[in-house]
Amino acid sequence: MTRRLLAPVVLGAASVLALAGCAGTTTQTDAAAPADGVVTVVASTDVYGSIAEAVGGDLVDVQSIITSSSQDPHEYEASAQDQLTLKNAGLVIENGAGYDSFMESLIEASGTTAPVITAVEYNHDYPGAEGHDDGAGAEPSASADDHDHAEGEAHAEGDGHDHVEGFNEHVWYDPHTVEDLAAAIAQQLGELAPDHVADFNANAEAFTQQIEGLEESLGQIETKDAAAKVFVTEPVPVYLIEAAGLDNATPNEFSEAVEEGQDVPPATLLESLQLIESGAVRVMIVNPQTGGAETTQVEDAAKAKGIPVIEFTETLPEGQTYISWMQSNITALSDALTA
Repeated sequence: MTRRLLAPVVLGAASVLALAGCAGTTTQTDAAAPADGVVTVVASTDVYGSIAEAVGGDLVDVQSIITSSSQDPHEYEASAQDQLTLKNAGLVIENGAGYDSFMESLIEASGTTAPVITAVEYNHDYPGAEGHDDGAGAEPSASADDHDHAEGEAHAEGDGHDHVEGFNEHVWYDPHTVEDLAAAIAQQLGELAPDHVADFNANAEAFTQQIEGLEESLGQIETKDAAAKVFVTEPVPVYLIEAAGLDNATPNEFSEAVEEGQDVPPATLLESLQLIESGAVRVMIVNPQTGGAETTQVEDAAKAKGIPVIEFTETLPEGQTYISWMQSNITALSDALTA
């Protein structure tokens, strides 16, 4: 039976080194046995693949399902090859909350026994994550039987890994969530390859320090431009702009409609255009991987008003790591605010 990992209490950088003994163990019969100490990690997108590579280093073989900006995780249809990839996984990393729902079908169809880490469960806004308090110790993971049963109930009620109404599932844009996710990956890799616990913990600590560098850059934006209004065509970058102390001025109905692939209500479109015309918006952020007539209309209005328009994507640009990608996004945001 697939072992699903409940998110432990949030772990700060200082607690990374103590991760190895914090959760229950996974025997080699529970997941694909590491070959020569190398753990096969399967990630739903190359974003999570990059994070896994940073934590696992040369001791992991990372395979990401979504690797191109032309592939939409919301609509991706898994292949037989994807199913085989999941079957041979030693560890699986997904986003959850309906973002990469194809993973749920793959996990079930492949019969994988690998533990599954779900990123949204490390976000403080995720339902049921109220216990994530800074500085607390890790809690043991639930057993496979207990978690599968609980998850099944959540699915029946529309929660769990289904789309959660009102929750922004793009959690990889939240530095704090990614920091805790990296700690969880180090913990699980340490269980799968116990001879390399120290390596995984050291890599996670180094990665956390890089995340702290991102947070320092975001803090510089907040110091200079706190509460500046930003318009986003959909919720992808909201966590990052909030971490920078900026104000998401976008009407909720606009970004939600774009995210769901629906038409923006005429009244909401008019409200958005009036907001842009007012000059209150300092920066517009668009997702080039999605869009339609309404997003083009507000983008054109922003450019006509002289408002900088920048792009934030959902997948890694070619040649980038997670850290370099996030830093380039932060730099683009800072530059746009000073334009």
